[in-house]
Amino acid sequence: MEMPQTQKAQVEYKSFIGIPVSRWVFRGGAESRAAGSLGFVDPMLRRRLSPLAKMTLSAAYECSKDVPGVRFVYASRHGELARTTVMLENLAEKEPLSPTSFSLSVLNASAGLFSMIFRNTAPTTAISACKSSFGYGLLEAFLQFSENPGQPVLYVFSDEPLPAIYGEEGVKENASHAIGLLLRDPPVARIRCSISRSTRAAVPELQSLAFLKCLERGRSDWSDGEKMWLWERVSETNVSA
Repeated sequence: MEMPQTQKAQVEYKSFIGIPVSRWVFRGGAESRAAGSLGFVDPMLRRRLSPLAKMTLSAAYECSKDVPGVRFVYASRHGELARTTVMLENLAEKEPLSPTSFSLSVLNASAGLFSMIFRNTAPTTAISACKSSFGYGLLEAFLQFSENPGQPVLYVFSDEPLPAIYGEEGVKENASHAIGLLLRDPPVARIRCSISRSTRAAVPELQSLAFLKCLERGRSDWSDGEKMWLWERVSETNVSA
């Protein structure tokens, strides 16, 4: 029997989860250029890191420096596209490619570096999902935490504006930034996330920065024109997981 359309919407688009955040870090603006302290990275390697990788590793370290063996979920919309663009330009000019640049151009490069620097053998996951990369990365981190709540999950999202050659207009404030979240009990904040059909047009605000408002103000939402994401800080007793 065909399911009524309204019931379909509830099944396909609605979910509520309680995400336990015990620590969070933001790198943006001037901090995105300075990338915080990277004294834990060998100087020779540090010189090879892109600004994006520096932001990512700085946020990851600050969130998990005293928590060994964390599982790592990393998300980014564009990843190391700036580095990849330089390599494509080199190919167009028939110049040789740098093996180091090539190895650090993949989406999970920062996650791999984190594992090597801290000798962390726990699983890592890398996610990219267009404008909703932050949201789906956070959902993946929560699902991994739910499978084994005894092992914390480190979630880091980082991104930066597209290179000029792609013609992106109007670089947004704090477009270059990183957000790190440590999922662990007991939390300092538990976030209820719901996803539903959107009745609003897509908003120009970056999804990750919209979520940041929830941490700072207690509630925020974001729409891509198809789905509405809503985040709320709630007490554990009020969460429907």
